[in-house]
Amino acid sequence: MIGRITGTLIDKTPPTICVDVNGVGYEIDVPMSTLYNLPDTGHKVTLFTHLSIREDAHNLFGFGTAKERATFRALIKVSGIGARMALAILSGMSAEELALAISKQETGRLIKIPGIGKKTAERLLLELRDKLGTDLVSGAAPVSSNQDDILNALMALGYSAAESATAVKKLPDNLEVAEGIRQALKSLARN
Repeated sequence: MIGRITGTLIDKTPPTICVDVNGVGYEIDVPMSTLYNLPDTGHKVTLFTHLSIREDAHNLFGFGTAKERATFRALIKVSGIGARMALAILSGMSAEELALAISKQETGRLIKIPGIGKKTAERLLLELRDKLGTDLVSGAAPVSSNQDDILNALMALGYSAAESATAVKKLPDNLEVAEGIRQALKSLARN
């Protein structure tokens, strides 16, 4: 598996770029969000990559951040979502925006992306609800296993991943799980 590529950007023809790595040009498909952040041709670039090997093609996909790649990998595991559709989704919204839309169950934001209908949006919300980690929503994973347990308990009580992550962030670090849940519920009730 090719996990990362560093080389000289020699061509940008959306959605494909070409990166020269020691004389070998790699054609890499990238979402528009990554393409917009690339430097001009002739400059050095580093991309996180995902290699897709099929019977009829070997495709290399590139991403500016590890979060984008992780989101792409989660998307292609959803039935009916291929690599091209996953690129379209990541071109239409960032990984963080997608995670937030999924945690808030916002079908409307997803159907604005070309190629995503209501049924596909609902399938994405259903299948990715627990797969896109709260670290994509909150910006960081929970610090301790107690915080992770508190977060899971809040989500089991019906709070969204975003609400739960925000409540857990406000808690002191060394709380017992039961006390943490109690304080988080108080915080959520105030909001």
